[in-house]
Amino acid sequence: MERTPIPVLTVQTAPYEDQRPTGGGGLRRPTGLFESQRNYLPNFVQSLLSSVDLRDRQGCTMVVGSDGRYFSKTAIEIVVQMAAANGIGRLVIGQNGILSTPAVSCIIRKIKAAGGIILTASHSPGGPGGEFGVKFEVANGGPAPDTVSDKIYQISKTLEEYAICPDLRVDLSRLGRQEFDLENKFKPFRVEIVDSVDIYLNLLRNIFDFNAIRNLLTGPNQIKIRIDAMNGVMGPYVRRILCDELGAPANSAINCIPLEDFGGQPPDPNLTYATALLEAMRGGEYGFGAAFDADGDRYMILGQNGFFVNASDSLAIIAANLSCIPYFCQMGVRGFGRSMPTSTALDKVAKVMKVPVYETPTGWRYFSNLMDSGRCSLCGEESFGTGSDHLREKDGLWAVLVWLSILAARKQSVEEIVRDHWTKFGRHYYCRFDYEALEPRTAYFIMRDLEALITDKSFSHQQFAVGNNIYSVERTDSFEYIDPVDGTVTKRQGLRIIFSDASRLIFRMSASSHVRATLRIYAESYEKDPSQHNKEPQAVLSPLIAIALKISQIHERTGRKGPTVIT
Repeated sequence: MERTPIPVLTVQTAPYEDQRPTGGGGLRRPTGLFESQRNYLPNFVQSLLSSVDLRDRQGCTMVVGSDGRYFSKTAIEIVVQMAAANGIGRLVIGQNGILSTPAVSCIIRKIKAAGGIILTASHSPGGPGGEFGVKFEVANGGPAPDTVSDKIYQISKTLEEYAICPDLRVDLSRLGRQEFDLENKFKPFRVEIVDSVDIYLNLLRNIFDFNAIRNLLTGPNQIKIRIDAMNGVMGPYVRRILCDELGAPANSAINCIPLEDFGGQPPDPNLTYATALLEAMRGGEYGFGAAFDADGDRYMILGQNGFFVNASDSLAIIAANLSCIPYFCQMGVRGFGRSMPTSTALDKVAKVMKVPVYETPTGWRYFSNLMDSGRCSLCGEESFGTGSDHLREKDGLWAVLVWLSILAARKQSVEEIVRDHWTKFGRHYYCRFDYEALEPRTAYFIMRDLEALITDKSFSHQQFAVGNNIYSVERTDSFEYIDPVDGTVTKRQGLRIIFSDASRLIFRMSASSHVRATLRIYAESYEKDPSQHNKEPQAVLSPLIAIALKISQIHERTGRKGPTVIT
């Protein structure tokens, strides 16, 4: 019996003015907006698909995945129907729609796909009252560069119609190939539902010494670990890789069932939200703890008794111990990259290893160019994102396996490894203070006035006395990045004040949401003397924070008494 071809429809629509991707080809908005605004999601998906040249789009393969949050399955159905109508030849989708961001990057690179669409709002809350997002990955498996994001936005502003096959239905639970005949199409449209973990796991097997990690977790001197997937996408990966493959007991993994609302908590791996893990680690039973965000690209490391490893230190320690990883022994180390707000701890390691450090704006897309050109082997950001040139995305589980490899090789605890690192390289006291949900105009004017203040000549070499501390301004700027690969210039990426003792204050607006603004203040102070390495970061940094509050007037201008989150 012949199948009736599925009709391809053209639907009239009206453009939205607010669909500018916030970076990396991503659009993140309140879920209710996607649900209530007519054609809001189809408009953006059409703009995204149309940004790919028709010649490259026809018959190509793309990868689709989600972090499992509320509205994901509805959105996947729309993406599939629109991909078919727009000439995509094949979609590869994770079973039940589940694929971590690193896994999407991995599959794109493995099968040489034209790109991928990830339905995630990263560490933002889920559920009907949370946030939803659509993110575009390009053919290298990395976030869309700014030129692609700009193209998507320009298309979105004049969009008048979109193409869709509304009768096309895919069974996301059934592994294997599904084919669909479409009207006026010579070839059938194919969907392949793949195991969410398999391809990514095979990549990790070729990077790490799994036997060494397995012995750490199961051998005579085994350590107990506690891993919190925070009810995001990482549950299946944690159970399959850490438990089934590497031998960690099943009860080592918690919150491993992906939930549409992430159990009512923001899936954000930090000390504010990963409280269940922190409490378990403080009990002293576990030697290693980790948590992941919703889509699996961010992570947090804790040692026994809740010893916290900040993301900048984690990046530097990984860099200093790359010889523990077979992949780097084989491939070598060409250079390091860090986002500008990330502490300069990595720079100290790079100097000893005699490799360059590239200081970029925040956003993984800036690292992709460096890695594609062979300049960079390891990159990281202070927001708990770390990765290497095995992919073009930050990779939380990869970072955890690096840490387990270091523990296996050095036979020390997390705290001992960190303290040894501080003794050798010095300690970078570091904190980030987030002022979330600010009125956007207020945040804009705070940053505008602050830039005018610190870039004025009279501010240069100014001194600030706070208690017994005197800080002399050495230089200030509005950070500008010139890409060493293609010469692209990216301006206004944060305000920097660098003092004569190498302490830093950084002010930056986060662009993750359009509804409210987040203003971030970063403080860093370097201490070489090991006898001074046991202090609380906020106590050490309090004079710098006092300067930041004084010159920004953020409390007076927002009515806030303090930051929303401190990391």
